Amino acid sequence: MTEMPALFEDTVTVSIVDDHDAIRFGFEAICQRFNFELLAQAPTVTECLEALENRVPQVAVLDLSLADGSSVFDNVRAFVERDIQVLVFSIGDKAKRNQDALLAGAAALVTKSAGLEKLAQTIYYVAHGVLINNVQTTAAIDSDVEFKDAKLSPREREVLSLYASGYTQKQIAFELSIAQSTVKEHIDRVRFKYADVGRPVTDKTDFLKRAIEDGLVDDSE
Repeated sequence: MTEMPALFEDTVTVSIVDDHDAIRFGFEAICQRFNFELLAQAPTVTECLEALENRVPQVAVLDLSLADGSSVFDNVRAFVERDIQVLVFSIGDKAKRNQDALLAGAAALVTKSAGLEKLAQTIYYVAHGVLINNVQTTAAIDSDVEFKDAKLSPREREVLSLYASGYTQKQIAFELSIAQSTVKEHIDRVRFKYADVGRPVTDKTDFLKRAIEDGLVDDSE
């Protein structure tokens, strides 16, 4: 995959559905920076489609967990059936929801922890028909397989969730009020337990995949 240009030469038309005002406002700024034309933004899919009227954006950015309680599958299909590519941008990394989004036809998944610039990059590639094979997407697909439970303790699950979300060991120690050496011990035990059930972890990307596969990254906001 090539590097993202500082400013995209061709305009990409987009819409966004997210029930958090800050995300939508931040997305508007990203659109201005990267030459995207924002056709509609709304807190629900229904409102977004109404705002679009007969316009068809190339990419619809969609949060998985909306306050109206709508179905992930139905939300994705509402856009896909209108020939609009869907890019899921959500903190909701529960494997089942990701699988539902992909099953409904979503083109890619990007976590909010990746940031708006990463989102802009992925939008550009999705709009131009480039296959996205990022960690979130592949982990969601892989998790269709029934994995053996690593039987992590509550504290190990907590440490893994933070570590997979991008926290450093020092930040985890501060967050959980424990020693940094204790954090390292937990991470080492998590690594051993996954290896013991045939799900090896070799780097931080693997930690993220395991957390997504097992639904250990919190999807509440």
